[in-house]
Amino acid sequence: MKPRRAFSGYGVELEYMIVDRLTLAVRPMADALLRDARGRVVNELPRGRLGWSNELTAHLVEIKNLGPAPDLAPLAADFQAEVRAINRRLESSGARLMPTGMHPWMDPARECRLWSHGHADIYRAYDRIFGCRQQGFANIQSVHLNLPFADDAEFARLHAAVRLLLPLLPALAASSPIARGSATGQMDSRLDAYLTHQARVPATQGRVIPDTVSSQAEYREGVLEPMYRAIAPLDPEGTLRHEWLNARGAIPRFERMALEIRLLDMQEHPGADLAVAAAVAAAAHRLYRAGEGGGGAGLAAQQAWPTETLAALLRACLRDADETPVEDPAYLGLLGLPAAPCRAGEVWRRLIEDGWAREPAPRPAWSEALGVILERGPLARRILRAAGPQCPRARQEEIYRSLCDCLDRGCPFEG
Repeated sequence: MKPRRAFSGYGVELEYMIVDRLTLAVRPMADALLRDARGRVVNELPRGRLGWSNELTAHLVEIKNLGPAPDLAPLAADFQAEVRAINRRLESSGARLMPTGMHPWMDPARECRLWSHGHADIYRAYDRIFGCRQQGFANIQSVHLNLPFADDAEFARLHAAVRLLLPLLPALAASSPIARGSATGQMDSRLDAYLTHQARVPATQGRVIPDTVSSQAEYREGVLEPMYRAIAPLDPEGTLRHEWLNARGAIPRFERMALEIRLLDMQEHPGADLAVAAAVAAAAHRLYRAGEGGGGAGLAAQQAWPTETLAALLRACLRDADETPVEDPAYLGLLGLPAAPCRAGEVWRRLIEDGWAREPAPRPAWSEALGVILERGPLARRILRAAGPQCPRARQEEIYRSLCDCLDRGCPFEG
């Protein structure tokens, strides 16, 4: 198959937890959903342009488009229809889907059940090496956004553009401020856990923000091969010797010639997830185009930005999300913004409104969902605002039950 040019198609994966309809406790019953026409449990269930699939745990189901979509806009209704189809199927079992990046009171050590059907050997290997009964494995639900590239030149420019944006993603998408029944002090607790979940083999995740690379061969030689050598003593059978072992915030999937962005928390309904994905893709495209030329915003300048500086901004942003100070004028300049210091939420406002200004009127379909985020804060902030300073368990239950309703209805959570 001929590789797609950059930004000519999009792949989106949305992960949802299955919970009890009354108590909201996790329900490990993904295998009840993933059955073919003969009743056999399968890893992937095609449903037209979209499909359902399994992940690591038995309480999680993923919905994804099965081939690159030329436009993100039509996917919102498609994903919403699949959410409703799953909820109708779960209804007789007293279960439903829950959105957001983490379950607010799940105890992974006690409640985690690994997927025990196809690919179970992979999950057993992960569990043996890293210990999957922890927040960073068993209680994380994310959006994966896949952007294609056709050759080395497109890969280098796309990787550089996405790398600059990764630290800012929690300012737009953070939705996991509560874990183990309490507010954690982090707007994006999912990412906080993700930063260290594979720390036993540091080569598998680096600093989460990837280092600069200029070609596919350089990436294989400098990232993948060292990662495979590092895991080999713990995985002599080579079960995990695949590019998906790479836990950086954006990873190349050379098997399908796409860069997969992994740092987006799930939102309260698919329309919001697709709106966030569209904003990220548009901002990445803007930086990708800037990488064509020389000068301050050229590719060399983008690639030269230090990884540790970006990693520090990510750590700040997962804590404070939209309120994170972004003060470096050179970094703001690379994003094509004025040099005056501002908050991360304002960075996104400027990037999004500049994108809207380039679109023909009326504003694109994402304006309502993004308007809620820009005006009322990311979902994490709206959840905390609704929970109040004490964040009592009873109030958490009310909020997350409302979030489940938002998911099923396809409407925003105002907070």
